[in-house]
Amino acid sequence: MASYYLAATLARLADEMVAFTLVLLVLERTDSPALAGVSGAAYALPAVVTGPLLGAWLDRTPYRRSALALNQAVVGVVMLSLLAAVGHSAHWITPALAAVAGATLPMASGGFTSMLPSLVPQDRLARANSFEAASFGAATITGPATAATIAATLSVEVAAVAIAVIAALSICAISRLPALPPLRTAGEPFLPAVLAGLSHLVRTPRLRASTVTTTLLMGATGFLLIALPLHMASLGMPKSAAGYLWTAIELGSVTTALLLTRLQNRWRPEQVVIVSVAAYGLALSSWPLATSFVVLLLVAFGSGLLEGPTLPAMFAARQQYSPESLQGRVSTTAASLRIGAAAVGQATGGLLVPAIGTHKALLVVALALLVAAGLGAVTSRKAPPHVS
Repeated sequence: MASYYLAATLARLADEMVAFTLVLLVLERTDSPALAGVSGAAYALPAVVTGPLLGAWLDRTPYRRSALALNQAVVGVVMLSLLAAVGHSAHWITPALAAVAGATLPMASGGFTSMLPSLVPQDRLARANSFEAASFGAATITGPATAATIAATLSVEVAAVAIAVIAALSICAISRLPALPPLRTAGEPFLPAVLAGLSHLVRTPRLRASTVTTTLLMGATGFLLIALPLHMASLGMPKSAAGYLWTAIELGSVTTALLLTRLQNRWRPEQVVIVSVAAYGLALSSWPLATSFVVLLLVAFGSGLLEGPTLPAMFAARQQYSPESLQGRVSTTAASLRIGAAAVGQATGGLLVPAIGTHKALLVVALALLVAAGLGAVTSRKAPPHVS
């Protein structure tokens, strides 16, 4: 499992650096929040379409490692291309390049996770999910912080080159993963196989509740990705300092993800997701009150502690409420929905944050998280009978 977590974390680190570096590169070279939001959205939106397709492929192909490596190869090449394009060519080229990189994004966010039931015995899945959440958290911790540090001490261009280097290292790590056989799909045609993952997400009440809540969570996160760099000016800090806030959030998140593994056995996973997201929203409502960057760092860490159980519980919901034959499709389809929501959040943030100001924008994020938890609870209670 060490080789799995190394490969997964490196791949996710590169992808996490892209989201922050892309926004920062566009803001610094063009000073356009709208273009930054559109570019971030373009990086994420293709995954809405490609996620289900890639998931169906993963469930039936013996070349899973190649699929995972492809994502990183594309990310590395596109980041180097963006260095030549942003601020030096027509504005449309930047989101177009970002869209190319985003097409294989579900491989890092859902493709790896779908392998866990094939690699880990059932009685060890809860702990594996906690370490999987820690993998995501480690990437999210070090990604924005690394990008912010490199951008502040060297340049945002060097940060983009660093992403390409990490992507290359992740490909080397992926090559050491075990080759897993394709899952049995009983000769199911490709298009129905693609739709099966989405259908299962929609028709399974408890899984649907988890998916709705975490999808809207990512929409709010995309909005926050635009708001935080712009909010730094009110605290006397450069835009790049926002990366350290994401680090603080994820440090708190990883702490509770690892320490509260037993929650998966005491509460149903969708309940953990709903309560954690609601608590995160309440914590975020206090962010506009922070009068200094240090205070906001501490508040961000506390918010992360409350949000921490969300990710492992989300993985558990997919595993408990889905058959093994649907793991790839469910994971990548759910991941594509989350990525798409983040894209919409970024695009909305690019347009709305300059208009309403960053203090109100933070309150909008907090309210959106509370709405996400509420909708998750409603979809769980008022769902039709479970159909596998």
